[in-house]
Amino acid sequence: METSEILKKVRQLEIKTKGLTNHIFAGEYHSAFKGRGMSFSEVRDYNFGDDVRSIDWNVTARFNHPFVKVFEEERELTVMLLVDVSESETFGTATHTKRSLVTELCAVLAFSAIKNNDKVGVIFFSDGMEKYIPPKKGKSHILFIIRELLSFTPKRKGTNISETLRFFNNAAKKRSIVFLLSDFFSGNYQDALNIAAKKHDVVGVQVYDPRDKDLPAVGLMRMTDGETGASQWVDTSDKKVRQYYTQQFQQHAQYCKSAFVKSGADLISIRTDEDYVKALQTFFLNRV
Repeated sequence: METSEILKKVRQLEIKTKGLTNHIFAGEYHSAFKGRGMSFSEVRDYNFGDDVRSIDWNVTARFNHPFVKVFEEERELTVMLLVDVSESETFGTATHTKRSLVTELCAVLAFSAIKNNDKVGVIFFSDGMEKYIPPKKGKSHILFIIRELLSFTPKRKGTNISETLRFFNNAAKKRSIVFLLSDFFSGNYQDALNIAAKKHDVVGVQVYDPRDKDLPAVGLMRMTDGETGASQWVDTSDKKVRQYYTQQFQQHAQYCKSAFVKSGADLISIRTDEDYVKALQTFFLNRV
């Protein structure tokens, strides 16, 4: 894309996703992801009904009048977006490609995070670590992230989630909220996910296309694996072929679900022709 086209798309995404954040997700995000604890803020006059355990006895004695301590949540968190930019993410037959859906989801999550004064960082990955954007605050930083999401070109085509999680586990010193956005067409990543979920609050966001799951009966079709380059002719009019294709996807989806359950992490599944707003809302509300 030309620079002018990228900037135009950035603006369109900002308007759409920031609006969703302001009107739908801000409070729900805040409730779903808690701060690191409560910190002392100030003292104020005691009011009838206040918990007597919060009385500051030193200040009360000094002024001969009851005062209570006021605490507030230590809100600042670090949010890391681990974004799959492998070749399989370019596939899409519905409203979005998988990558364009991931880009919108990242924008919504990023604007939700900065509205709550959290830092946001990004790791782009394929079958290796492609690019690291350190976590920062501020609107200009989020717009930079969106520009990168729209324009980034990976060096490799494959997917290696295990290697990506290992890199993050070694690089991240502080506990973070981690959104791992991918179609999860990758090798075994259970061990790396277990380690990440013990240290961080991990949320997997599985994006998939209707045609990842079901083949249409349209006769002979040449199918190519975008990541390996392997291709073959497939007779989609054969019911057994279509059933086998669906079974393969179901096995993949079951492994993904099982891996996240075993690790204690959360998983959201969003199809490219579905309303992601409803899926995110349901997830946030269920975490409260």
